[in-house]
Amino acid sequence: MNLYDGGVTSPQGFRAAGICAGLKKNRKDMAMLMSTAPCTAAGTFTSNLVKASPVVWDQNIVKQTGCARAVVINSGVANACTGRQGDEYCLETARAAAKALGIRPEEVLLASTGVIGRQLPMDTITEGVRTMSGLLSDTREAASDAAQAIMTTDTKRKEIAVTFELSGKKVTIGGMTKGAGMIHPNMGTMLCFLTTDAAISASMAQKALLSCVQDSFNMISVDGDESTNDTCILLANALAGNEEITQEDESFRTFCRALELVTKNLARRMAADGEGAHALFEVRVTGASTKEQAVTLAKSVIGSNLVKTAIAGHDANWGRIICAMGYSGAAFDPGKVDLTFESSAGSVRIAENGVSTGYSEEEATKILSQDEITAVIDIHEGCQEAVAWGCDLTYEYISINADYRS
Repeated sequence: MNLYDGGVTSPQGFRAAGICAGLKKNRKDMAMLMSTAPCTAAGTFTSNLVKASPVVWDQNIVKQTGCARAVVINSGVANACTGRQGDEYCLETARAAAKALGIRPEEVLLASTGVIGRQLPMDTITEGVRTMSGLLSDTREAASDAAQAIMTTDTKRKEIAVTFELSGKKVTIGGMTKGAGMIHPNMGTMLCFLTTDAAISASMAQKALLSCVQDSFNMISVDGDESTNDTCILLANALAGNEEITQEDESFRTFCRALELVTKNLARRMAADGEGAHALFEVRVTGASTKEQAVTLAKSVIGSNLVKTAIAGHDANWGRIICAMGYSGAAFDPGKVDLTFESSAGSVRIAENGVSTGYSEEEATKILSQDEITAVIDIHEGCQEAVAWGCDLTYEYISINADYRS
């Protein structure tokens, strides 16, 4: 498998556009994806009880038909907590896109991100849809324009692609995400769009997506807040010409491995670009008796604000880590825990059998002062493991969110 610098236009038949429609000042704020052929569609969405109107729209399409051709995304206004009017604006947007693209409204998926509680400015939205329909392109630049247009407080575009073989045919998966705040591992708080030219049934695409989300987007945390707009869409147009995946065979497992490469790469990028973040923080729990135990422990550590602030201060305050493990709800023996910090500056064993090793604070600080830091936690119970990703929690996070609407 070849992971490379690509995006949503990397698979055959996918086009994209991103423009400055006027929802934000001097920034791209609307994006469109389109396939030249019909697609099977899969999706995962927020588990927040409060769901934005486009989330409900997409859930209905994925559940009822499992088919789509296009996606319209806007940044700046979330279209959440907007009542019946917000639902009607979804239909209006889908109809505008369908008319511009020559498809049916029920083939148009929607996504929004931005301030909650504001109504969409529909004149701006519909004009943006018409403009983008004439700009759709399969170029690398078009994919990057779309990735930029879905950003809010993100500081970097997040895109990737992978090529691999299925039944002797070259297949590609491309993806883009946005997300830097309101990130917590419960579905994956973000917008994510994955495209592939693989031939795969809607049920198998849904199964593959759900599986990969569990070990990628569900394993990241920036601030512990879960959004109203979380959406992860997978579109597959079958143009690669492989034998259609209709069961959990070797082709399905290969597809899942490729999809997981993409989703894990994007998840790491989201965590590294957390609001105000200076460092990517990875937590690897090993030696667990079950995968569930490892996942629970890793999520608890990565979600701890006290751990995040210790990482921000380059402080090897490992007591905060074992404390977060203790309130996770997962059973383990604290007297068997080994903890090591690793980075490009080296590694240092902080604790063995649940007690300090008498490590060098100076050495630990040097290791914790790098851009990417890993905490390896071995609980010595079995052979299962899990990895979670987050970031440090800094003063800048408060500044960004205190001024978000202004």
